[in-house]
Amino acid sequence: MPRITKRELIELQKKLGTDGAIAKKFKITRQAVHQMRQHYGIPSRFVKNPERNAKIVALHDKGIATAEIAGKFGLSYISIYQIIKKAKVKPAKRAKPSSIRKA
Repeated sequence: MPRITKRELIELQKKLGTDGAIAKKFKITRQAVHQMRQHYGIPSRFVKNPERNAKIVALHDKGIATAEIAGKFGLSYISIYQIIKKAKVKPAKRAKPSSIRKA
């Protein structure tokens, strides 16, 4: 596996964008690049993007096809589904206290 420094990995992420593109350049797996990012503490460029996610959910709610949304944002349709699913999850309701009396 090639030896990539933290600085190089940050620059490659800015230039190439994705772990997959970096992996292809070095002929390694995307997972290997992901593990290097985790080791160096470098977040994904897609991590926690609330504005983008809100736009994706709004487009989905308008009935725009998932494939079209994916193309617009440069993401896979699976990523779009995951974003929508996370946005639509409602907090769990608390159980009501039991009103059973002891006899």
